[in-house]
Amino acid sequence: MTTDPAAVRDEAVEVWDGRLRLHVKVAGDGPPLLYFHPLSGLAWNPLLSQLAMRHTVYAPEHPGTSPGDPHAISQVQTFWELLLVYEELTRALGLDRPVAVGQSFGGMVAADLAASFPRLFGKLVLLSPPGLWRDDAPIPLMAMVAGPPEDMPKYLFAHPDSEAAQAAMALPADPALIPKAIAQGAWNLGCTTKFAWPIADHGLDRRLHRIGVPTLIVWGREDALVPVAYAEEFGSRIAGSQVEVIDDCGHVHQADQPERTWTAISKFLDG
Repeated sequence: MTTDPAAVRDEAVEVWDGRLRLHVKVAGDGPPLLYFHPLSGLAWNPLLSQLAMRHTVYAPEHPGTSPGDPHAISQVQTFWELLLVYEELTRALGLDRPVAVGQSFGGMVAADLAASFPRLFGKLVLLSPPGLWRDDAPIPLMAMVAGPPEDMPKYLFAHPDSEAAQAAMALPADPALIPKAIAQGAWNLGCTTKFAWPIADHGLDRRLHRIGVPTLIVWGREDALVPVAYAEEFGSRIAGSQVEVIDDCGHVHQADQPERTWTAISKFLDG
């Protein structure tokens, strides 16, 4: 399932006392849903198209990752400021308790927003977020980001050589666009890991109990970046949450197990 690119519009929203102009991709029709993207930046994928079949999806680009506005990241100095920026954005968009879906780094952001502003969202879906730390289950974020690019797929996918994994990591078909795409990808990682390096731990474990909305936590059993042990950690700290562990699945659920991932999310959203 795909969404016609022409149907995905871009909205620019001023926040942070006019110092930031955030770009938000919007598509679909129905109740509002906020999507927070992973470390690599926002890429419109089939999961977002599926969500847009039943919701109006708002997918903000992390400050600095929007092409043409790389220095926006300099306006956000701390993780707490990042949370305030997104809280302001939610209000500026006029969204009343939207569903929030956060993937990986975006899941950490969504979880902390839900803990810091308990009435901001109506439901919460977390897809393998970092944000906690256990010495017996280290998260090799630094090794992935600082390592050679060819090693990245082994952290993200249960089957790095699969067609789906290769498609997710594919560079532009036009050779002339490849250097720009590589540079943009590297810059995106720099903008997001500003708040996750070297350990993505901002004390979220001390705030998760404040989340009081229905929450679904989805994890891949073979996740090599954020080990599956953290699924139970999040589940035990968020009262009443549901935990769905998907077999034969790595960190990028919609690439390894798209049907099982969509089934889990859609059943939860149907409520």
